[in-house]
Amino acid sequence: MDRAALAAFLRTRREALQPEDVGLTPSPRRRTPGLRREEVAVLAGMSTDYYARLEQQRGPQPSLSVLLTVARTLRLSLDERDHLIRLAGHLPAPRSHRTDHVAPALLRVLDRLDDTPAVVISDLGETLAQNRGGVALLGDQMQHEGPRRSAFFRWFTDPAERARYPERDHAHQTTMQTANLRAAISSGGEDERSRAIVEGLLEHSAEFRRAWAEQQVAYRHESRKTLVHPELGEVEVDCQKLRSENLAQALLVFTATPGSPSAEKLRLLAVLGPERFAPA
Repeated sequence: MDRAALAAFLRTRREALQPEDVGLTPSPRRRTPGLRREEVAVLAGMSTDYYARLEQQRGPQPSLSVLLTVARTLRLSLDERDHLIRLAGHLPAPRSHRTDHVAPALLRVLDRLDDTPAVVISDLGETLAQNRGGVALLGDQMQHEGPRRSAFFRWFTDPAERARYPERDHAHQTTMQTANLRAAISSGGEDERSRAIVEGLLEHSAEFRRAWAEQQVAYRHESRKTLVHPELGEVEVDCQKLRSENLAQALLVFTATPGSPSAEKLRLLAVLGPERFAPA
């Protein structure tokens, strides 16, 4: 672990960011360049003292999970992320088509969507980032581990996931989810994560086995869909998708027709936030 180089790298990356780059409101009294240490700590979900000690060359060796969180908070590129990991005395994982490191371009757009629900997902349906509106509308989708991180997997194994859609749409969703999963594996390749999803579903879901046997493969994206919120009921939304350059990630933005009941529900979610209306 190169404490001096690690501290210098964290400081320069922090000072290169402006508050608006990470969705914060700039203060007119700000005297130092870039973000403050306490702002980075809050965004990363760690104590200010812990982060400060890293920049002061006196902290413990951070774990890989901490480094990945800091890299995402500081909007590091993949090369910068791997450099950070090496400075901290770890070996970065081999690069692959799929990664939990959110594409910086998608993250910059997400940061600017203050009052619009949005999420970043992988091609395997894993939620990689959510804004406050996304949590309020869809619940905390980043709490899952293993194959359950994939919405494809949860659709066939978790009643709570199916409850997000009206029952009248379930058959269509089953077809679409299966076709999308096969298309993602065909396009992005088979790896340990995709195998765990498919093998787990083949073992635990007869519905998936039937749908998988139909061999349907297609990227099917509905620009308009109906979601069911546990407190606000049905919400009709337009879902716009912005893909990363390598097609491994996508930013989903949810809006509603102005003046409609669904638009009013989204406005209520934006005002009250995930603390009040996030699905359990």
